[in-house]
Amino acid sequence: MAGWGQALPLFLRGVSVINCARAGASSRSFVERGRLAWILREARPGDLLLVSFGLIDMKRCAGRFTEPFTDFQHYLRRCVDGARDRGAHPVLVTSQERGVFDAQGNLRRLLGLYPLAMKEIAETDSVPLIDLNEWSVRRWRRAGPHGTRRIFLHLEPGEHPNFPEGVADHTHLRASGAIECARFVAGELQDRAMLEPDHFTRVERPDVLEDSVAWLEDHDFDELTRTRTLEVVI
Repeated sequence: MAGWGQALPLFLRGVSVINCARAGASSRSFVERGRLAWILREARPGDLLLVSFGLIDMKRCAGRFTEPFTDFQHYLRRCVDGARDRGAHPVLVTSQERGVFDAQGNLRRLLGLYPLAMKEIAETDSVPLIDLNEWSVRRWRRAGPHGTRRIFLHLEPGEHPNFPEGVADHTHLRASGAIECARFVAGELQDRAMLEPDHFTRVERPDVLEDSVAWLEDHDFDELTRTRTLEVVI
C-alpha cells in the first residue's frame, strides 16, 4: 500500500517533503503518541504542514475513535495552532473516500461527517483547505467498481509476495492511486500559490509511473518511526 504523501515528492522540486503519515493513525493517536510533538519540534517558520485525518477516526476502537465535531476538531486545532505557534502554515486536507460500491455500482460515502467537520475548522480558523474527499468521490465514480481496483490495493493470489493469497482492500491505495491523489494535492498547492512556481514539476503529466514511488527498507522505517515519536503529556 502507498499514501499520497509518499508520492507528493514526485510533483515537487527544490523542497524537502517529510512524510510523517502513519498507517492506522487517527488524529487522536497521532497527537497522543507524540507524532505531532516531533513535527512541531522540527518545524521551521515558513514550512507547510499538511494535515489529513478522518479515515481511522471513525473506527470505534480505544485510543483512535473521535467524534467529528468534538474530539476530531480538538485534535485538528492542536495541529493548526501548533504549526502557527512555530511560524509554519497549516493546510487541511480532507481524506480520500473509500472505494466501496453497492450492488448497483454506486459509490458509498463512508467517511460520515469528518470531511464536514474539517471544513468547519478551515472556515472558522481561516485555514486553507484542499478537498481531496470531494475530488476522490468524483474520480472513483468515473472509475467505477472495476476501475478502482487499479487505484486501491486489490491483488490476485500470487500477484505480490506480500499477499500470496491476494487482497481486496477498499481503504488503502496502491502506488497508482497514491500518485493520482498526490497530483491533485500538488495541483491545489500550485493553483493557490502556496509555493513558488518553480517548485512544481510534472503536475500536468499523466506519465508518472508507479515505480517512481520510493519505499523505505523495513529497518529504516522502524528507525524513523522510533525517532519521530516524542514522549508527551496530554
